[in-house]
Amino acid sequence: MTDDAPELRASDADRERVAEVLRDALAEGRLDMEEFDERLDATYKARTYRELAPITKDLPAAGAVAPPPAVALNKEPAADGSWAGRIVGGEGSSSWAVAVMSGFQRKGRWTVPRRFNSFAFWGGGEIDLRDADFADREVVINCVAIMGGMQVVVPPGVEVVVRGIGIMGGFDHRQEGVPGDPGAPRVIVTGFAFWGGVGVERKIARAERQRLKEERRQQRLDRRSERRELPEGRRGDRIRDERERRRHWEH
Repeated sequence: MTDDAPELRASDADRERVAEVLRDALAEGRLDMEEFDERLDATYKARTYRELAPITKDLPAAGAVAPPPAVALNKEPAADGSWAGRIVGGEGSSSWAVAVMSGFQRKGRWTVPRRFNSFAFWGGGEIDLRDADFADREVVINCVAIMGGMQVVVPPGVEVVVRGIGIMGGFDHRQEGVPGDPGAPRVIVTGFAFWGGVGVERKIARAERQRLKEERRQQRLDRRSERRELPEGRRGDRIRDERERRRHWEH
């Protein structure tokens, strides 16, 4: 983070990057459970970069020997939208998630590793791939849900294969069989559900949904503009036609 924009609003992806550093610190023994809970709570309550930066200032990034500056929160350049630009290689920015009587989220801009492991016990999680990059052409999302649930969200165009096993629980197979776009990644959802469930749904990304919403709004404005520009005689004809249609349906 830079000092020239401390009040810039933080995104869900920013908070998730900080949360991932905290989880690594807990696993390495740098934080005890009480400190981890306090900092994680502060992370998800943070609204600006100024609030996020102090949370990890005394922690190294994953695998580092000496503490670097606080987690980088600078925005990455947006991808060009093609699948080739979203299969980036590497190890992935997050490889696991755990929820014990709590919840977790992986969403926004992150890199899905070749295998992502998740566990929920009396809790739940959301693994959202709509805005994600992918470490490989084929990735595995392994979900273990014990008396809990998880939701895997994929964007249109991605092929989904479900191989999980459920006992008094189940895996959602409704998105299987939908052909993927050329060059799109293949997502394999596997794991085990006991008294729990793993759902798989297909949704468009928020940016695309907003674009479609704006497009529909503009179409409505255009239609209103056309009606205003009609000559008075034709406008009266339209009003009479509409009244006739209403009377017809009422009878």
